[in-house]
Order: sequence, then structure tokens, then C-alpha cells
Amino acid sequence: MKEYLLHKSYRDYFLFAFGINSGLRISDILPLRVMDVRETDHLRIREKKTRNIRKVRMTAALRQEIEKYTKGLADSDYLFPSRKGGPINRTSAWRIINRAAEECGVPGPIGTHTLRKTFGYHFYQKTKDVAMLQQIFGHSSPSITLRYIGINDDMMDQALEEFAL
Repeated sequence: MKEYLLHKSYRDYFLFAFGINSGLRISDILPLRVMDVRETDHLRIREKKTRNIRKVRMTAALRQEIEKYTKGLADSDYLFPSRKGGPINRTSAWRIINRAAEECGVPGPIGTHTLRKTFGYHFYQKTKDVAMLQQIFGHSSPSITLRYIGINDDMMDQALEEFAL
């Protein structure tokens, strides 16, 4: 999907890359401006859903993408501008991600929330640290986090099947 989006639109590619590398909700990503992400290691955002203020460390991969994307942009520019002025809306972001998934043959349903879940799934697969992911996502329990990222009973059964002491 990255390659497809990169050839279609650099903004759309960056939206996808930002989503899968930050773990943020689309409602918290879309209103960001260049000044919010340039020359910093942390994002400071007020979550639209919870109204909580969060400080999120950006991954090295995300910082690298930001550096390339924001070169030549003004601090006041939106990261994801629409043609009408202001940032693109959630529906437009959903269309971008959904269309790219269809074109690439990725089985659905795919939407903007898939970006956040993708981040969570790969973070968990790499670290196996559900408590840390729970904190990153702001979930109330590890079981909610595991269900959210799709670690289901079949995967647990398989893990136990292969486990031995």
C-alpha cells in the first residue's frame, strides 16, 4: 500500500505512514500542522475522543518521514491539506485508505482505524509488551488492548500448542 500511495499522492502516502507509525487516531492526526511535528521528538496533542492531553514519542521512522515531507512547507501549513483549505476530513481520509487497500488487494474492511490497529499489532508482535501498548493506546485493561489489535483465541491456542518447558 505504501508504494501504491507514494505513486498516487505524497500527501496520501504520508497520511498512511504517519498513521501506522504513530498509533494515533485519525481525528488526532488530521488537524496537525507542520509546527506540531517539525524539529521535535514528541507530539503533544489533546485527544479529540478523550480530551486528555498526551505526549507521544515519535518513532525514528516517523521523524524521518516528517523531515522529508515537511521540507519546504511553512510551519503554519496543515500536514494533510484539502483543496478547499484546512485539513482533509475523516471521510476523505477513509476514502484514501480504503481505495488504496482495494487497489492493492488487501482484504477488508479497511479504514482509517486500521492504521492505529496496524501500529498496535506490530508493536505487540515485536515487543510482546501488552502493558506498554495498553498505556500507549490509553486502554483500561490488557484484554481490551489484545482484543483491539486482533490477538484472538486461535492465536493464543497456537501459542500454547507450541509452548513447552
